[in-house]
Amino acid sequence: MPAPAHLDPRLLRAFVTVAEELHFTRAAARLYVAQQALSRDVRRLERELGTELFVRTTRQVTLTADGERLVPHARRVLAAQEALFAAFGQVRPLLVDLNSPGLGTPRRVLHRARELAPDCELMARYESGLTGAAGELLAGRIDVSFGRFAGLDPGLRRQLEHRIVRYEPMAVVLPEDHRLASHARVPLASLAGETVYAGAGNPRTPEWTDLARRLFEGRGIEVAAPLPPAVGDEEFQRVMARARCPVLAVVDFPAMPGTVRRPLVDPVPLSPVSLVWRKGLTHPGLQALRRAAGEVGQQEGWSRVPEGAWLPEPDRWACAP
Repeated sequence: MPAPAHLDPRLLRAFVTVAEELHFTRAAARLYVAQQALSRDVRRLERELGTELFVRTTRQVTLTADGERLVPHARRVLAAQEALFAAFGQVRPLLVDLNSPGLGTPRRVLHRARELAPDCELMARYESGLTGAAGELLAGRIDVSFGRFAGLDPGLRRQLEHRIVRYEPMAVVLPEDHRLASHARVPLASLAGETVYAGAGNPRTPEWTDLARRLFEGRGIEVAAPLPPAVGDEEFQRVMARARCPVLAVVDFPAMPGTVRRPLVDPVPLSPVSLVWRKGLTHPGLQALRRAAGEVGQQEGWSRVPEGAWLPEPDRWACAP
């Protein structure tokens, strides 16, 4: 592959985006450009490098061998450009995955970070699950996420960094007419014999299902079988209304019509929430998020594990403050 004397980083960004999406329409949408303009940039890059980077058919787009070889080099060039801009005060937006709309912990940290860094653009995204977000983090499609770090595959953990934000008490969401709905707090033992929904079968949230299995083990509580995947609050509420089974949640879980949310006790189970980012990321918005997590966590006592609370052993070592 011959090396051109000059290469516009904009062309490399177009190439990397198409390489990640393997779809010109989606890549153009990500870059906020017309598909025709994106195709033109990729063709220009191919001419300057003297090689084809993609195989295009009516059905799919795939990388050539030279395209595969270019991807890591292009990403390093773009990362260096971002570092250069940051050194001179030109900072791109930081994309922050809040998991799901309505969850209080990530939202409060983001709100405080925006106060700490008013000149940074911190943009919210909703990937629904840390495992699902991890691939987006490593590909550079998002920058920061929240979730249970110890529940990730070890191969993913090695490529990411984190800091614990909160050990969040867990809860159960019950239909209004459930036998336990009148309780102010629900002892874990009272769920014996119940089948509780915990996201089984959702490829984006296996860390949550694993936490549920560990919590239910030896207590006579079953994890509900997979349900149809639901995208968005309205669809999730509709599916759960039909299933009519308890849902494992956290105390900040948003309210759903026709249900009540009750904290779990005896013992109080905790869901570890970490701020997670890819290794090597430098951005003033990330600094603000880390500072915000520490400030809000200290004010609210989020990082304390109460006496007698339940926390799986993997989370004790993987999520130590």
